Amino acid sequence: MRTSCLSSVLLWSCMFHAIHTVPSPKRTNKHSDGEGVRGLSEHDGKTLRRTKRGWMWNQFFLLEEYTGPDTQYVGKLHTDQDKGDGNLKYILTGDGAGSLFIIDENTGDIHAAKKLDREEKSLYVLRAKAIDRKTGRQVEPESEFIIKIHDINDNEPKFTKDLYTASVPEMSGVGTSVLQVTATDADDANYGNSAKVVYSILQGQPYFSVDPETGIIRTALPDMSRENREQYQVVIQAKDMGGQMGGLSGTTTVNITLTDVNDNPPRFPQSTYQFSSPESAQPGTPLGRIKANDPDVGENAETEYSISSGDGSDMFDIITDKDTQEGIITVKKHLDFENKMLYTLKVEATNTHPDPRFLRLGPFKDTALVKISVEDTDEPPVFSRPWYLIEVDEDAKEGSIIGHVVAQDPDVANNAIKYSVDRRTDLDRIFNIYAGNGSLFISKPLDREETPWHNITVTATEINNPKQSSQIPVFIRILDINDHAPEFAQYYETFVCENAKAGQLIQTVSAVDRDEPPRGHRFFFELVPEFAAQPNFSIVDNKDNTAGIMTRRNGYSRSKTSTYLLPILIFDNDYPIQSSTGTLTIRVCACDSHGNMQSCSAEALFLPAGLSTGALVAILLCIIILLVLVVLFTALKKQRKKEPLIISKDDVRDNIVTYNDEGGGEEDTQAFDIGTLRNPEAREESKMRRDVIPETIFQIRRTAPLWENIDVQDFIHRRLKENDSDPAAPPYDSLATYAYEGNDSIANSLSSLESLTTEANQDYDYLSDWGPRFKKLADMYGGEDSDRE
Repeated sequence: MRTSCLSSVLLWSCMFHAIHTVPSPKRTNKHSDGEGVRGLSEHDGKTLRRTKRGWMWNQFFLLEEYTGPDTQYVGKLHTDQDKGDGNLKYILTGDGAGSLFIIDENTGDIHAAKKLDREEKSLYVLRAKAIDRKTGRQVEPESEFIIKIHDINDNEPKFTKDLYTASVPEMSGVGTSVLQVTATDADDANYGNSAKVVYSILQGQPYFSVDPETGIIRTALPDMSRENREQYQVVIQAKDMGGQMGGLSGTTTVNITLTDVNDNPPRFPQSTYQFSSPESAQPGTPLGRIKANDPDVGENAETEYSISSGDGSDMFDIITDKDTQEGIITVKKHLDFENKMLYTLKVEATNTHPDPRFLRLGPFKDTALVKISVEDTDEPPVFSRPWYLIEVDEDAKEGSIIGHVVAQDPDVANNAIKYSVDRRTDLDRIFNIYAGNGSLFISKPLDREETPWHNITVTATEINNPKQSSQIPVFIRILDINDHAPEFAQYYETFVCENAKAGQLIQTVSAVDRDEPPRGHRFFFELVPEFAAQPNFSIVDNKDNTAGIMTRRNGYSRSKTSTYLLPILIFDNDYPIQSSTGTLTIRVCACDSHGNMQSCSAEALFLPAGLSTGALVAILLCIIILLVLVVLFTALKKQRKKEPLIISKDDVRDNIVTYNDEGGGEEDTQAFDIGTLRNPEAREESKMRRDVIPETIFQIRRTAPLWENIDVQDFIHRRLKENDSDPAAPPYDSLATYAYEGNDSIANSLSSLESLTTEANQDYDYLSDWGPRFKKLADMYGGEDSDRE
């Protein structure tokens, strides 16, 4: 308590002493006698007077985080107008007035009612005034003053992060910067050392160090290897008060990772590797993998494999698997056990991204020996050539040998071989081969003009092991033989005008030959010898495989000779010479003065002059259209007159007749008597179909006798079964409707089912006596005799 009072007295003394040093808060309206100071202005010479303020207070100071039992005394407000008689009242307004700061209105003493925190607010601005209790007027103008909160060291330094992550390359030198950490202190940096932070390392020595002022973490050991240790955890402490005793501190953790550099060469774990391969392995077949270990990671561990030397460098290859950093040994060429059984390779592994800083550590590559043994396998036969070309004349005789193919077993056993032709390539079986020696011969005649090339496949198979076989293509070219005679290149429609002159060219002809002589075609044209001296036409060979037909006289007459047949002899110059005779038909036509043909037939002389060719075509088209219409009409008419299925009324099936006359009640509803169905004597005899001519005469089917009291349903089912099993029944469905109307009908029955006699014995004349309502039935049945006639 004494300390508190003493502090207040000292604080008040300081404040009171500062009244004269800080002029801004002193405000008063009263003037003290003898306090005036006169001075002469340099400009106007007026007298200046200093006014003495009436307030006896200034700015106050207060410690934060006060924890004493009593309220903290801040200071005292006092004015020289206060006579000590209690007539004045002090009032405090502004920041925290009434809540944080309370004032004794009689004495002007100010206390802090609560504990204050400078970090929340370091300055409070308040206003004070003194009021006369009697009059309620201010004896002094309202004045503003400040309460400042003095800082104490109540905040420890705090890092910007609770956990830092950093990395540094391995093999870095001492003092290499890793990371800078930063800690802040909320205390006042301008007041004492409360906010002065010093850094130190608590964990991570001797590998790393920290700068006490900047917080920069650096390496402390040289050549730290990632392969030995990759992760480090460093704890950094930040302490205020300049690191002195009693200062507050905070810590943070820094995880440091050593990143990889290429400081290690690849190394094979063994010096020699053994592999084997069957001699049948195809190029590109992988045989095995080797790997040179590199403790580095990522790009620094990438390795390239190559074959530097060895007797198998031409037979094998090695490629690098980029994913696993392994070397894959593969077959480069076909192997032959009989030729070489063992190969040796020298394989080299090299880093693809060496670091020049570490080349001093040695060459970044390693070598190993790879031995590959070739295993013997049963190989298929091998032909002496990859393909064969055989040429044969098209007139070669059947059975003649045209060539040979040779294959042998490459194995040591040298098994016997048999040959065959793949018939899928020789469907016509034109060629064949001797199975023992591979000689190809002809089985059918050849024709170059039909097929100039034949591509067949020959198969060679081991006799002891038919699964081992191989095939080879054989190309057979058919050589041409002059076996076809030349002939006209096309059909020529030649005419000569009636007014033609002698020596006039009327047609140029050419020839073709299916043969292909090596020196090309050369054709010759002549008239047949017996026509050579004819006076009508001649032929001129143009020496270019064409010939011209020339007239030999003036004028030709259609009325005498309308057509001339000119046989021409065509032959070639190949051996043996082939020739043919082509007949050229020359018509005599009427032409105009320019030689254009107008008409050629003799009948044209008698046709009307005005009937042109177009008119004739139009007439012909009309006739064709009429013929088509007649044929269509006839076909439709025959379709309408198709013979009905039921020709006669004598057919055994019921005929349905539709008529619109009214019936006569009971008189025209004589349904068949049900008694007839129950009468075993009333059986229908099987009758042949009358709408078709039967091909076979069947035995008349006799039905089983029916008992007198048999049920109608059983009767119908039995009849249905009989018809289903009857082979002479009609091939179409037949519908019979039975209606049981009871016994003793007064109209009797009109059905023919109960009639045991044939229709020839029936007399239907009584229908005419039944009246006009039954006239149609009477006409139908009464006129039956006339119909039959």
